[in-house]
Amino acid sequence: MLTGVFLSFLLYLGTLPTPGESERVQAGKAQVDDQPPKPRFDFYTLLPEQTIEVELEPGEASRPRAATATASKEQYLLQAGSFRQREDAERRRAELLLLGLEPRVEEATGDNGRWYRVYLGPFDSRSKMAKARSLTAGQDIDTLLLKRGDP
Repeated sequence: MLTGVFLSFLLYLGTLPTPGESERVQAGKAQVDDQPPKPRFDFYTLLPEQTIEVELEPGEASRPRAATATASKEQYLLQAGSFRQREDAERRRAELLLLGLEPRVEEATGDNGRWYRVYLGPFDSRSKMAKARSLTAGQDIDTLLLKRGDP
């Protein structure tokens, strides 16, 4: 038994690297690490080759943004969920009420049955819509942006 342990110990010592060998391996790794690859930036050549054309109507640049939003009569809605069961839609509506928002539930019937959709809005501006969207995102409620023209 003692002989087997001794032979196993000798085999283990044979697998260990010699002191000179480990220093050579470390020196080789140090030389490779000293010269990192240089970064390659392609955008210096790509950006000057690209052009962006923006067509502005005369006087459009001088008009305020609020005037264009009211002139187009577009309203923004957020759909905060679509549920098969009315109870689920009412639960989502209650969550949104607790956030200080004004949700409503609309019933929609289509080819695939009856759905209860929870809407926020309409919002007159994108900034009001974005504020409501950030509140819902903070509560892990996904929303879908809908844009509708004024009837």
